[in-house]
Amino acid sequence: MKTLILIRHAKSSWKNPGLPDRARPLNKRGKRDAPVMGERLAERGIEVERVISSPATRALATAEAIALEIGFPWDEIIADERLYHADEFELLEVIQGLDDYLDCVMCFGHNPGLTALVNHLSPYYIDNLPTCGVVELRFDVDTWALVGELEPMEVDFDYPKKER
Repeated sequence: MKTLILIRHAKSSWKNPGLPDRARPLNKRGKRDAPVMGERLAERGIEVERVISSPATRALATAEAIALEIGFPWDEIIADERLYHADEFELLEVIQGLDDYLDCVMCFGHNPGLTALVNHLSPYYIDNLPTCGVVELRFDVDTWALVGELEPMEVDFDYPKKER
């Protein structure tokens, strides 16, 4: 069984229009939402073995906030350049190349790539993966190379404004 948790970065700030896109930080809402989503994942008993993130400031800040809540060491988060504004096929290539000894991986990135990947992997269509949205996909496979070849056994979709 392989569990893939896809998370779009939390809401980012546009206060400084001269700031490069990669350097945009989280805004007030983003700083509030990321720990909340981390708490929700922790309540579900998520045990992540690897966290990979786009190197963009907003994605890494989201990854660090959620890692703190689930007890994953922030200094073990891997910033992967390939995740910065990747499309669904680039994201899938990264996922299919994961080490097979890993059973649960969390991946932080951006739209539109993440929404497209969710729609590619899942039998359920989503219009838009909102900021700090979390999609958990569980595949009955032994190798990450098969993710994308078979539909997931289970899909869970959560986001900050979702009624609980």
